[in-house]
Amino acid sequence: MKALLERIARGLVDEPARVRVEEWTEDGMVHFDVEVAESDRGRVIGRQGRTADAIRTVIEAVGRKRGIDCDVEILD
Repeated sequence: MKALLERIARGLVDEPARVRVEEWTEDGMVHFDVEVAESDRGRVIGRQGRTADAIRTVIEAVGRKRGIDCDVEILD
């Protein structure tokens, strides 16, 4: 799932080399922290957070299919 999230984020930004995804687990839930260049943050978040919500929906659906609870956070 981390690779999928990286691929989605890199496809949205102007500086794909600066995309970083950190995966960590707490209380049985997998968390993904996404960090992008400051100039690309708006592209990943989207208008009114729609792009970020869509990314979360895709990753959560893949997680559910695999029986994993997960969360995606776009870091400032």
